[in-house]
Amino acid sequence: MPRGVPEKQAHPRWALRNTKGFKEKRKMKKRCSGILMPVSSLPGGYGIGSMGQAARDFVDFLALAGQSVWQILPVGPTSYGDSPYQSCSAFAGNPYFIDLDQLAADGLLKPEDYAKENWGTNPNYCDYALLYQKRYKVLRKAYAAFLQQRPVPGYDTPYSDDWYRFTFLSDAWLPDYCLYMAIKEENKMCDWQTWPAPLRLRDPKALEEFRTGHADELGFWAFVQYEFAKQWQALKAYANSKGIKIMGDIPIYVAADSADAWAGRELFEMDSEGHPRRVAGCPPDYFAEDGQLWGNPLYDWAYHKRTNYAWWVRRVRHALSIYDILRIDHFRGFDTYWAIPAGDENARGGKWEQGPGMDLFRALRTALGDLPIVAEDLGEIFDSVRVLLAESGFPGMKVLQFSLNGTDSVDLPHNYPAHCVAYPGTHDNNTLRGWLENETTPAQRKQAKAYFALTEQEGEITGLLRGVLASPAELAIVTMADWLEKGSEARMNTPGDPVGNWQWRVAAKDLTPALARKIHEMSARYFRAEPLPEAEPKKEKAPAPQPKAKAADAKEEKTTAPAKKAAKSAK
Repeated sequence: MPRGVPEKQAHPRWALRNTKGFKEKRKMKKRCSGILMPVSSLPGGYGIGSMGQAARDFVDFLALAGQSVWQILPVGPTSYGDSPYQSCSAFAGNPYFIDLDQLAADGLLKPEDYAKENWGTNPNYCDYALLYQKRYKVLRKAYAAFLQQRPVPGYDTPYSDDWYRFTFLSDAWLPDYCLYMAIKEENKMCDWQTWPAPLRLRDPKALEEFRTGHADELGFWAFVQYEFAKQWQALKAYANSKGIKIMGDIPIYVAADSADAWAGRELFEMDSEGHPRRVAGCPPDYFAEDGQLWGNPLYDWAYHKRTNYAWWVRRVRHALSIYDILRIDHFRGFDTYWAIPAGDENARGGKWEQGPGMDLFRALRTALGDLPIVAEDLGEIFDSVRVLLAESGFPGMKVLQFSLNGTDSVDLPHNYPAHCVAYPGTHDNNTLRGWLENETTPAQRKQAKAYFALTEQEGEITGLLRGVLASPAELAIVTMADWLEKGSEARMNTPGDPVGNWQWRVAAKDLTPALARKIHEMSARYFRAEPLPEAEPKKEKAPAPQPKAKAADAKEEKTTAPAKKAAKSAK
């Protein structure tokens, strides 16, 4: 069994010794910074952030703030629990993110189809139950209008060349996803493992009969993905035109109730009935005495190796077609992972197993070339994980909130390696204000005040952000909630708590030019952005010209001159 290492041995410099692999000589990259803002958290109407004008306005805000990266959370469809890390597809996009105003602009909706709907009473939080009730009803109206369009003159079909191109490029996953969603709808959205056996086990005759009888439903789910892809690519192109790269995110595992698990049982440790033999989780530790039981099906890595990791190549190729940079969650699972027998009530009965290691990443590099990947290497990390990270050449992550333990922690900013991404906190952490107020001890607050030289004049939050931006890390990412100095009400996720997560949304009025200027100035101070242009000095006003003599005065001077001359002669 792999063993943990003391923190002194775990210093990032340690991992650079005696490593072999395809790590290239890395040129020093330009320092830059970005903001973590989930699409769901964008402002706007209709219950949740979308890929419409508010997203473009946020891109403009990023550019004005001198930022280079917009980091988001996974954009796949969410299910029970609303977590973007438990999606029903590793390839599909979230229908909630489709912008309704854009559908109206495309002639697929009328404003009255959606503007008068009740999308919730609090614009600062997502009501996912209400979204499920309302959003699909509106999208089905758009689909009905889509079927009436005739984009190609002379052809009685709603399908354009763009449609055929999308379905062709998505053929490896789209048909199975649409079939999965249609069967799920037919079975009252129940988990696929409870479906009738012929459909659950993908009997060819049963699937063909279902396709024949539900062609319109299959078309609806394909339409939703087409509209998502069209709007997403337009948003990405806009961001790139403003000099903003999008950092996306994929979880290492897929959800148990997903199109991937249903249609690709050979990819996972499953029995002949489609039930998982073992599932994913974490071992018992200080924070959870029974460990964490996630329930995701584990990969059959022997099968993936035999196929030269073809499914992973497709998955990463797809992700890099929609993102500029890719963060992979739970990177340590590629080295060693905790395997728990299916049916166990907790994670105590699990054991460590060996992951694919560099073999996977060599296959990805061979198929896809350079990999702009960020490895989420947080949590309990073994020596072997650090070696894998160093061999891969991927930057890892550092989080300020993990640093205040009274020692020269590797998570203190002065210890960050250049080749990493620095955060004050991630989506799984409290906001900085919430952390300071609710989760730190007096000793930690004292250390923070001394280490970061915090003052009332500058403000505690600004001082902590200064520490992250000043660090050696090539890329620094700050959550939008931390730039706004929000409290715990803006926390995105509390691990282990199944309710109240993924809901926070920003108010448009908070994204001010003054805040953008502050972010730009702090980023530029630590050479993460170009300096703001200096204001031109005010020019001094030239002295006013003397007024010319009036015509009457000139005439008087002319008439009195002879008299003055005569008086002078008499003297």
